[in-house]
Parts: sequence; structure tokens; C-alpha cells
Amino acid sequence: METLREAGVVVTGGGGGIGAALARRFAAEGARVVVNDLDADKAAAVAAEIGGSAVPGDASGVVGPAREALGGRVDVFCANAGVASEGGPEAPDDVWDASWDVNVKAHVRAARELVPGWLEDGGGGRFISTVSAAGLLTMVGSAPYSVTKHAAYAFAEWLSVTYRHRGISVHAVCPQGVRTDMLRATGPTGELVLAPTAIEPEAVADAVLDAVAADRFLVLPHPETAGQYAVRAAEPDRWLGSMNRLQQKLEQTLGTDAKTDPEVAR
Repeated sequence: METLREAGVVVTGGGGGIGAALARRFAAEGARVVVNDLDADKAAAVAAEIGGSAVPGDASGVVGPAREALGGRVDVFCANAGVASEGGPEAPDDVWDASWDVNVKAHVRAARELVPGWLEDGGGGRFISTVSAAGLLTMVGSAPYSVTKHAAYAFAEWLSVTYRHRGISVHAVCPQGVRTDMLRATGPTGELVLAPTAIEPEAVADAVLDAVAADRFLVLPHPETAGQYAVRAAEPDRWLGSMNRLQQKLEQTLGTDAKTDPEVAR
């Protein structure tokens, strides 16, 4: 893809899963890739594999050092790092705070640093937000994840509405189950809801590159998400009823009341 040749790309959460797949695909297109991850060894391993640069650490502080590693400009920013925590209103404040910080505020901080420079240069920047289908639908058993992923989608949408006429492209990536460590960590909930239709991280990266080529905002690696999202909008009670039945099935599978037990699926 000619638009990506020599482009400076940053991928947060790039040490594994979707992030590593994105880093490999962008590198294969000729981009210069910075791999960010909390796990310094994983970031370094992926960077070495693709001939990129590793900038380990918290995703919220990556823009400055990544810009230096790329020689002064970030062309594409993949806000991919995320956390998935279980529970509902009973989940502790630190769980909710971490979900807001990583899933939403890290995106805001990155955009705060990147957008002014992109506008000064006349546009051309590209912000790619790994949201999850939970941002369009919901995820049973996980209020912190569902709520913050809705917010991540809303922020990506707002960026696109506000800046697309000024040359900034935004993409919201909304896969369902993906075979990553995060999916494996979800335990029985993930096995019931996500595992049956889970895809490989490389399939998500393929969908992202297709969307970049078409300059398409919404990226749906699971095409069926579009129909589910349409039902949610047009027939909310029907959709809520079907999701509630899934919730009941989860409770039966776990043998407990998943609505009130803070230890469920731990």
C-alpha cells in the first residue's frame, strides 16, 4: 500500500495479539513501526522481528518517545492497548479506573498530542482505535469493559466527525472474539460468548489494512456484527431480550448468580 510506505506507525499493546499482528502487517507494507507494550521483552521481540523500534511502557506516555524514534512525525497511531475486567457495579474503583484510563483516556491523551501537529501539517494523520464489538453491542459479565469500550467508540466517532474534512482519518476496529491472551483470560464467559466464532489476530490486521485502503471508519472483522448492531438500534427490546437470555445461560453455566457475585468467573 503506497500510502504506508515509509509511514511512521505506532502500535500500543504491540507485544502480542492484535497489536503484534498490526505491527507485522504495517511493517510488511513498508512502514516504519514503533512497538509499544508494558512488557519490554515482548515489545523488543516484535520490534526485532519486523525491523522496528521498541518503546516499552505505559501507552499513555508513548507519543513523545515514539515521535523521536520515528524522526519527528507519527503518521499512524494504533490505540490498541486495552484491559478487560469482569464484574458490574460491585467491581472495585481501581478496576473501573484502570478500564477508563487504558481503554479511553489513553486514546484522549494520544489524540491531544497528535492532532495539533497533524492539523498544522495540513492533515494526513491516521488514528486507529481498537474498540471491540463490545463498544457497539455489550459484553455480558463485564460492565467496566462494556462501558469504556462504548466510550472508546464514541471518542473515535467524535474525532472523525470533527476532523475528517481537515484530512485526519479515523478507524474504529470492532472485532468480536479474537484468539489472544486476553480472550483466554476471560475464562468461562469468553468460552461461552466469544470462543465459538473467534478469529486469529491476523484476520483483524487484514480487516484494518482493507479499511485503511478504503478510508473506511468502521472496521468489522466479524461481518455479522453489522446486523446485530442494526437490530440493537432498530429493535432495542428484542436485542436486550436476546442478550438477557445469554446472561441467563452464563449464570447457568457458572452455577451462580453472575449479576451479584463479585467473584464470578475469577
